Amino acid sequence: MIPDSRQNHLLAVLPNSEFERLHLNLELVPLPLGKALHESGDQLNCVYFPTTAIVSLLYELENGASAEIAVVGNEGVVGIALFMGGGAMLNRAVVQSAGHAYRLNGQVLKREFTRAAALQHLLLRYTLALTAQMAQTAVCNRHHTVDQQLCRWLLLSLDRLRSNDLEMTQELIANMLGVRREGVTEAAGRLQSAGLIHYRRGHISVLDRPGLEKRVCECYEVVRKEFRRLLPDLTAV
Repeated sequence: MIPDSRQNHLLAVLPNSEFERLHLNLELVPLPLGKALHESGDQLNCVYFPTTAIVSLLYELENGASAEIAVVGNEGVVGIALFMGGGAMLNRAVVQSAGHAYRLNGQVLKREFTRAAALQHLLLRYTLALTAQMAQTAVCNRHHTVDQQLCRWLLLSLDRLRSNDLEMTQELIANMLGVRREGVTEAAGRLQSAGLIHYRRGHISVLDRPGLEKRVCECYEVVRKEFRRLLPDLTAV
């Protein structure tokens, strides 16, 4: 089934007149697992509104080490620098879960951002919510256990998918969390022993979401509440 652009919750809540102007310029594109949508420092010329894909925003150090600072799925947009005036992002954007997104030319977005009040207010509120997620992720990575971080990461992913199944290697999870692969292996093993997930190479099935919610740190709920406060019309998170 071809994804509908209104599967992206930002697009879905726009007034019809503003949505129709954007819709004429939206291009459906596949986002395969691991694809980099932009690298750190790239000048952005488009944004992506995910529908069925999840994109990870990562900071990378000179030695190649990296850590995830936020995830973007059907609740959001990738490429906020375009409408915030920066033109370039300091982070990488990499597809964490394969799917589709709608791509929009940057010049079109800038024009509509200036012209359309509802779109502008919506994107600014979304940017505040995304900034809150980034800040909470930084705190989480510093103060909480790998088990708690993994639970948070799994729940954030589930909120943006229609399935309880994730295609993801432990190595990629380790890169996103900024921890050793062995730490992810041990944490996943504990969650599996507790009956919360089933893991096999490259695939994670969540068996007990309420169990994950009991184990996760407060960071997950803090971010979810902030999204709901700033974007009450959205239902993705």
